[in-house]
Amino acid sequence: MGGRAVVYDLDDTLVRLSVAWDAVTDECVAALERRGVDREYGDLWDAYRTARETGHLPLVDGIIARHERAGARTSERLPCADLLARDAPAAVCSLNSVGACHIALGVHGLRDHAPVVVGRDSVEAEKPDPEPLLAAIDRLGVEREDAVFVGDGARDERTAERAGVEFAYVEEWLDRVG
Repeated sequence: MGGRAVVYDLDDTLVRLSVAWDAVTDECVAALERRGVDREYGDLWDAYRTARETGHLPLVDGIIARHERAGARTSERLPCADLLARDAPAAVCSLNSVGACHIALGVHGLRDHAPVVVGRDSVEAEKPDPEPLLAAIDRLGVEREDAVFVGDGARDERTAERAGVEFAYVEEWLDRVG
């Protein structure tokens, strides 16, 4: 790696959390409806944003985090996790809760390989805002031009772009350095 820092997304990059996301969305929407918030939601993150706007974020975030932690305990290790174990310095920047990240890393023997973990609850904003990625890079003690963010989706790519950080899709990264 030539001294470059690598920041990895967690879910569908290093591991696959065992979470039925549609069921989590339904539970969050039902909880919001019980609180009198009745809207149309495109996905879980629409419900999350609505919960933030209406003062119900602790409720919704708690539901999501509970499912993530359970899914982290039975998560599947993916091939990119082997790269995390050899890259240094390395960090995790995830839309998942920091607790779920730590559980998944621990289950797969990776906790010592990622001294920095930034989840959606670690800073004020979540991906695709650049703040979590920049926080991970800062905590690693490197400059953004010396880092690459490896992820699995367009949200990760937008996060890197907004942060001014090189980005690689996980498949590309495996081909390039694996």
